[in-house]
Amino acid sequence: MADRILITGGAGFVGLHLARRLLRDGADVTLLDDLSRGRADRDLDQVRADARLVRHDLTTPIPADLLIDDFDEVYHLAAVVGVRQNSENPSLALNVNLRAVLNLIDWCRRRPPGRVYLSSTSEVADGAARLGLAPFPVPEDVPFVLPDPSLPRASYGLSKIVAETLLRQCADLFPVRIGRYHNIYGPRMGHDHVIPHFVARALARKDPFPIYGATQTRAFCHIDDAVDATIGLTRLPGSEPVVANIGNDTEEIVIRELAERVSRLAGYTPTFEVFDPPPGSPDRRLPDLGRLRGTLGYAPRVNLDRGLRQTFDWYAATLTADPTPAAPALVRDHS
Repeated sequence: MADRILITGGAGFVGLHLARRLLRDGADVTLLDDLSRGRADRDLDQVRADARLVRHDLTTPIPADLLIDDFDEVYHLAAVVGVRQNSENPSLALNVNLRAVLNLIDWCRRRPPGRVYLSSTSEVADGAARLGLAPFPVPEDVPFVLPDPSLPRASYGLSKIVAETLLRQCADLFPVRIGRYHNIYGPRMGHDHVIPHFVARALARKDPFPIYGATQTRAFCHIDDAVDATIGLTRLPGSEPVVANIGNDTEEIVIRELAERVSRLAGYTPTFEVFDPPPGSPDRRLPDLGRLRGTLGYAPRVNLDRGLRQTFDWYAATLTADPTPAAPALVRDHS
C-alpha cells in the first residue's frame, strides 16, 4: 500500500514541490490549504490531478470528518512566512502560526500519524549568531535569543520556537522531525524574497538597481535539495525528536554579487544603488549541516549558478505571461 501523506500548506512553495516529489515516489498525497497564501495556479492544478486538495483554515480546529485517513507522515508547512508580511502585521504570525500548530496537534492526538515534520526557520538561531553566542557555520544547539523583541520580525522566530517546543513535547505520541530552513529558493517561491526581487528588477532592466544590505551574506539552498533533506529527515528511524538545519553550506555569497549574477542572466550591467538592510536582518547566515550530513549523508546537489538560471527562466516565463506580480520588487529586500 502506498504511503499516505498529509501536507499542510500544500499549495505553497515548499509544499507543492514536496508534493510533486512524493507523488513521483508513488505516495497517496493530501494537501491541506486555505489558499490564503498558496496559489490556485497551473502548477497546483497539475498536482491536483494526482493529489487531493482539502480546503481548511488551520486557525480553526480540524473537523473530525474532514481528514478520515490514517496518515503515515504529516508535513506541517502551513504558516505566515516572509519578513515583509511579518513586519507589516507581526501579530498575524503569532496568531496564525501558533493556532495552526495547536490545532494540528489536537488533531494528531485524536488520530496519531506515523510521524510529524515541522518546517522551522533559520531565524530561531539568528539572534544567538548576532550576539556572538553561536559560531559560524551555525549549529542547531544554540540558545534562542531575541536581541530586540520590539522589532516586528521577531514575532516569526518566536512563533517557530514555540511550535518546535510544542511538537517536541508530543514525542511520546509520534516521532517528531524539525527542519530549520535556511534561504530556500526556486521556481514558484512567490515575490517577497531577495532572489525574486532581483529577478523582477533584472527583467525590468532597472538602472539604477537598488540593493538593500549589499554586504550581507547568505548561503542559498535550491528547493530540490531542500525537498530531499525534508523527506530524508522525516523518515529517519527512531522515536526521539530530531532537529536539523536544512540548507547549503558550500556557497556563501555576498548579496551584491548575487545581484550581479542575476543581472548578467538578464544580459545587462546596471549601476547598483545601495541601501541599508531592513532592521534586524542578520549580516550573515550560514548553517552547520553536520547533523544532516552525518545522519543522511546529505550533500547539496544543485549549485547556485544552475539554480539561479532555472529560477530566472521560470520567473521570466511567468512574468512575461502575467507582469502584475513584478510589483513587490519595489519593496525592500528581505533575505
